[in-house]
Amino acid sequence: MTITAEQVKQLREMTGAGMMECKKALGETSGDLEKAVDVLRKSGIAKAATRADRAASQGRIEAYIHDARIGVLIEVNCETDFVARTDDFIRLCKDLGMQAAAANAEFVRREEVPAERVQRERDIYAAQLAAEGKPANMIDKITEGKLNKFYSEICLMEQPFIKDDKQTIDQLVKTASSKTGENIVVRRFARFKLGAE
Repeated sequence: MTITAEQVKQLREMTGAGMMECKKALGETSGDLEKAVDVLRKSGIAKAATRADRAASQGRIEAYIHDARIGVLIEVNCETDFVARTDDFIRLCKDLGMQAAAANAEFVRREEVPAERVQRERDIYAAQLAAEGKPANMIDKITEGKLNKFYSEICLMEQPFIKDDKQTIDQLVKTASSKTGENIVVRRFARFKLGAE
């Protein structure tokens, strides 16, 4: 099948990927744009993982206020000031601020959750499952599944993106990283709710 320049251009606009990468992805998927986007996202996420060890000391602190009742300050880092000023990076920061406000995350990533809180949740789940009469050999497996669900509720990077719940915030950030060619790191955030302590 012949891949047209118009198809390549359209895929480039959709993904921000290079011309040759787009042409190759379209070739692999016989011109199917949606499948080509998936191919590029998969390869982009793989590329983003290799950038993770590069220093990200630039970026922005974004403020998001919802209805004058909930506010978030979020720090998102990248490698260069040039990328920090791009529309795509600014949009990402705004989306991350909105996510932190709407989804009520408590931590950026699971490694930040205190060990005693994780143990408390583990103990509660195990006790609930034992009370339900689940076999002892299944309790650990089910508890791990429940802990993963717990993390996806309280850790920003593991939450489903509120604008597209088919991807997590971690995948959103990795996709942005592949588009910019830089390591992008969500460093920290603070969430304020009117009247809350």
